[in-house]
Amino acid sequence: MKQRVITALVMAAIFIPVVYAGSWLLEIVMVLLAIVGLFELYRMKEQKLFSVEGVLSIAALLVMLLPEFFDRFLPKQFTTVMVVYLLAIVLLICTVFSKNRFSFDHAGFSVLSVIYVGFGFRSLLLTRETGLQLLILVLITIWTTDICAYLFGRKIGKHKLAPNISPNKTIEGFVSGTMMAVIIASIYLMYFPLDQSFLFSIFIMAIISVIGQLGDLVESAFKRYYGVKDSGNIFPGHGGVLDRFDSLLFVSPILYLVGLI
Repeated sequence: MKQRVITALVMAAIFIPVVYAGSWLLEIVMVLLAIVGLFELYRMKEQKLFSVEGVLSIAALLVMLLPEFFDRFLPKQFTTVMVVYLLAIVLLICTVFSKNRFSFDHAGFSVLSVIYVGFGFRSLLLTRETGLQLLILVLITIWTTDICAYLFGRKIGKHKLAPNISPNKTIEGFVSGTMMAVIIASIYLMYFPLDQSFLFSIFIMAIISVIGQLGDLVESAFKRYYGVKDSGNIFPGHGGVLDRFDSLLFVSPILYLVGLI
């Protein structure tokens, strides 16, 4: 526990100033985190990131994360969707000439990994571009959900939420985490309101809280399927990039879908 607290404080001391600064500094950090996250997925599946498919995936990931930068080099037809489609086509072609080393399963895994990591971190960047106030609200909502779901789950949790995936998570913790997140988000919005109505903003934060917990469960399902305890060890006591950003990777695109970014 002591190591987790120390790591959390160090992470906060680094991450919060970077988020506040935004701009190119945040872009560099998000790119690095995304590449590490992609590496963690590849390592779980025991695929090599530094391979033909890995390099192609990294290239697609970079174009997804920094489209404005690559606009000066690529035709305007290279939208994010087209980049993902071209990645899929090239990887499928690789299955023909790989002598069964690289299969349809590997190609699908690579494409899905790029979409999962790429859209998540790209949406996180867009959230910051929309405004620091919105990103802080999202972070507070996610962090409150995680902390309260854990505390209330340990205190009053009796009914397992997904015992085959994450045995320690409970329905009581899930509900309590969302309720507390809504309360804290409501207090924040009283002082720092969004352009949307108060009720709509609260409704979206409730959805974010729920989706964030589902994102956590999805990442747990990955680890359970591939038989690993943590996605990585870059953050001592906390695991890897995917362990720490699993909720945000699911939540950030939702903000785009509802028109907040």
